[in-house]
Amino acid sequence: MDRLSSTTILPDTFQGTRDDFSMQMAVIWGQIKAPLIVPLLRLTVIVCLIMSLMLFIERVYMGIVIMLVKLFGRKPERRYKWEPIKDDVELGNSAYPMVLVQIPMYNEREVYQLSIGAACGLSWPSDRIIIQVLDDSTDPTIKDLVELECQRWASKGINIKYEIRDNRNGYKAGALKEGMKRSYVKHCDYVVIFDADFQPEPDFLWRTIPFLVHNPELALVQARWKFVNADECLMTRMQEMSLDYHFTVEQEVGSSTYAFFGFNGTAGVWRIAALNEAGGWKDRTTVEDMDLAVRASLKGWKFLYLGSLKVKNELPSTLKAYRYQQHRWSCGPANLFRKMVMEIITNKKVSSWKKVHVIYSFFVVRKLVAHIVTFIFYCVVLPATVLVPEVEVPKWGAVYIPTIITILNAVGTPRSLHLLVFWILFENVMSLHRTKATFIGLLEAGRVNEWIVTEKLGDALKAKAGTKAPRKPRFRLHLLELCVG
Repeated sequence: MDRLSSTTILPDTFQGTRDDFSMQMAVIWGQIKAPLIVPLLRLTVIVCLIMSLMLFIERVYMGIVIMLVKLFGRKPERRYKWEPIKDDVELGNSAYPMVLVQIPMYNEREVYQLSIGAACGLSWPSDRIIIQVLDDSTDPTIKDLVELECQRWASKGINIKYEIRDNRNGYKAGALKEGMKRSYVKHCDYVVIFDADFQPEPDFLWRTIPFLVHNPELALVQARWKFVNADECLMTRMQEMSLDYHFTVEQEVGSSTYAFFGFNGTAGVWRIAALNEAGGWKDRTTVEDMDLAVRASLKGWKFLYLGSLKVKNELPSTLKAYRYQQHRWSCGPANLFRKMVMEIITNKKVSSWKKVHVIYSFFVVRKLVAHIVTFIFYCVVLPATVLVPEVEVPKWGAVYIPTIITILNAVGTPRSLHLLVFWILFENVMSLHRTKATFIGLLEAGRVNEWIVTEKLGDALKAKAGTKAPRKPRFRLHLLELCVG
């Protein structure tokens, strides 16, 4: 048999280029671009533009609402009844509701004294408050330290309970659920939750409990977070910009319009009757706080956000810790949406408008579209159109809408407006991890229930002492993040 010639192996278009790999790839690209790449990219552009419009409308709507709130001064005290709880000579301290303060913690060596001390410093009649430390620590040394700290406060007359369990089933949700089973909790009317790095001011209860006492339709009063280490590095400044928008705009708009907004998992006060009616804590997702809030909302309960009440806490100061946190915060809501969408649709206790708001505005736009469009459109599709000039992106979609969305997101932190370019790069990079986590949650893939406690460095305590412990220099090249950036 005659040896096959090269012309029988390669098409005519390849002749003269078979020895040049780059030229061959260029020819292949030219042949598949028109019939395959261009139509696919055009379709992707259309989908991304639709998602951008959805996000744009949501941001503009919230911007208008928050502007009206600021102009007309719709303060919580005007929307709900509030007056100090009055002393009763006959009833004595029993006129004050019984309050449970829960502090879940896990190997919190750096901050356990800070959080326990702040909780024990809350101003409230001493016989009407119980501090419950839920310690899931696996390090025996840390467990002993936490127990000794609880004993120290108990010796000062504080009603503090140190609770442990023999497993970590359900993580934080499991610990909170177990804590609610204690016999002394039956006498409590409200429960306050503080994560281990949160430091409430002494008047926290005086400013929150009256809202729940005088407004029986309220299930939750949520306070704002204040970041004690926002100036530690550029990354914490970027986090502050993202979270300030959430607290300054998203939470405020939800509360002011009597619409749904999520519980942040800490720095909030729950009416125990509402918590129980909603089914209590569930560990089916990594966002047990959002799960409880959605279920309580579907029962008809209302929530109140107090933006003027700030509780100090710590931001993750390493990229590794922040990535794990963002994975949980992105994967959990997507997974919860998958589990609850039909339950929300078939619910008969709330209006159709509230169902639409929870499904479309809260879940689809803020928890799904916001992550996906940031990565797919800005980090993949727009760069791809440079290689495929046949596909055009309208200027309003590539320039105007992203610019307006970015400005609206950044106005919550005026002091960091000069860092806007860095924030855009940072958010685009993190959108890679958030998008990945979102799809893991929607598809219930491998890491869907991954729970890694955010590392806390206790910087607030060090700063308060006037000294800052020297850190070991750390350098790691994050190639994937650099490529996306």
